[in-house]
Amino acid sequence: MNFLLRITSLLWLLLMAALGSTTLASCGSSDSQNQTAGQTVADSSAATTVAGPQPLLDSTEVIKAFQAEPKFKAQLLPARRFYRERGFKLGWFKDHQPVARVKTLEDIIAKAGNEGLNPKDYQVKDISKMLAELEKVRGDSVRRNALERQVDIALTGTYMKWANDYYRGVANPHDKKDTSWLVKPNKIKLNKALLTFLGERKSRYNYYEFAPLHPEYDQLKKALATYRAQERAGGWPTLPATLNLKPGATSPAVAALRKRLLDSAGGAAASAPAPAPNQPGTPAAAAPAAQVYDPELVQAVKLFQQDAGLKPTGIVSGETLKQLNVPIGTRIDQLILNMERWRWLPKKFEPNYLLVNIPEFTLHVIEANKEAFNMRVIVGKVLHETPVFSDKMEYVVLAPYWNVPFSIIDNELREKLVANPNYLDRLDMEVVKGYGRKATVVDPASVDWANVTQETFKYTLRRRPGPKNDLGDVKFIFPNSNDIYLHDTPHDELFSQSNRSFSHGCVRLSEPIKLATYLLRDRPEWNQATILDSIATRHEKYITLKEKLPVYLVYFTAWADAAGHPHFRDDIYGLDKKLAREYFD
Repeated sequence: MNFLLRITSLLWLLLMAALGSTTLASCGSSDSQNQTAGQTVADSSAATTVAGPQPLLDSTEVIKAFQAEPKFKAQLLPARRFYRERGFKLGWFKDHQPVARVKTLEDIIAKAGNEGLNPKDYQVKDISKMLAELEKVRGDSVRRNALERQVDIALTGTYMKWANDYYRGVANPHDKKDTSWLVKPNKIKLNKALLTFLGERKSRYNYYEFAPLHPEYDQLKKALATYRAQERAGGWPTLPATLNLKPGATSPAVAALRKRLLDSAGGAAASAPAPAPNQPGTPAAAAPAAQVYDPELVQAVKLFQQDAGLKPTGIVSGETLKQLNVPIGTRIDQLILNMERWRWLPKKFEPNYLLVNIPEFTLHVIEANKEAFNMRVIVGKVLHETPVFSDKMEYVVLAPYWNVPFSIIDNELREKLVANPNYLDRLDMEVVKGYGRKATVVDPASVDWANVTQETFKYTLRRRPGPKNDLGDVKFIFPNSNDIYLHDTPHDELFSQSNRSFSHGCVRLSEPIKLATYLLRDRPEWNQATILDSIATRHEKYITLKEKLPVYLVYFTAWADAAGHPHFRDDIYGLDKKLAREYFD
């Protein structure tokens, strides 16, 4: 194919010479105000020195080029689709001139650091150098066409490497079949995205301008810019490790605390209103002003504590001090890692869904793309981590039974049941054969508790509905292979803790009746009163939701509000550490 193109180009030049033509005018628009993504960036005088048709690529050339470059190799399939869809015409040239999107791509890559990405990862080919070489050979159609093809492939590879990382993630767990993140992924067709970027295809997503798919990502990006500016300005001071500061006290460390919270990007809110004077704890007039832990600073500490998920006591010690002394570089990395996680999510959420952020210990109820309400939750402890995944809720169960795991039978109940099978009555438990309405009660004395194994135990040990039930009054089922669900709990006192990782994996809710009432709001026969009446009967009741509701269990240790003000949480399962090793190394 290349040989025929070169012959055609030569014949074209000879014909033009015979006609006395020395130039070939560009077919680009003369109106620079209407220049589109596909138009050229070179001026018309340069275009008039180029003759002959635009060269074409072939599949073999694309395959060889992508396989030869390790950073492009993973994007070979979408690259082949891109060129095949356009009949192997070049995508980045028009009338032998680079289109305007070449410069756009170069600018975007130069600013990759703003996204927490490394620009060097996308400077695989020296595009500027290649374009400069192209200018030198414009009079040589053979060399020019060959170089145009090379530049076009390089630009396509660069775009697809960048777009894959930007829209899908640098360390996407779906690529490695990592079971620690099983939320449905963002599905993007890079060949279609490139057509959108080049202005040859319309899309509901802003691929043409590299806009983030989620506002939450953009908010983290704002926070990242602010924290990097603070880092360039010197970061923030470290407070003494032994500091124990209460409102009204004086300490030489107060000046550093003030700088940390009121004079830096890491502060909670410098503009927060200070409490009125002469409140309890207001320092004596004789105290040195610079060392007084005054009401304004106390308020800033309380806001900081709220941002960190701590009780707003205003006391600087312990966990509060630990969070204040986290280095700014660590916080920057934390913001970047959580920006990365947003790339792993579907490019668009449904209008209505539930989202449990595990490190935040919070359930968010989203209706019409806005938060309707939220509530505190308890998640799995370190040895029984709540998994990260997504599914759809189908049932609300009132007055549920609790099926006792065999591990509890084996480790906690066996000896007591061997001695006295009727011990189950004290626990409000029963042994049944079968499931659901067909379940029949079995005499516990008929079970050989001393020798039973998980394989030979053909029954179910369950706790009856009631105040002793571990699931409380309600559970919410979204069938999944992890056997994880949301549920009530009789242990409400645990919700007062800041760190609420106490469960065996399921998610316990602080306001389950509120959630049940909300989910059944389209069922007139079910309101808060009828829900409570049904629970009081202690008869298990399954209610099918009219519409399955998406549920996302996710893991974000950092997020930001619309103004870019960040909130941080502890990496309770060590997933930040694991991701950092892959992302930064």
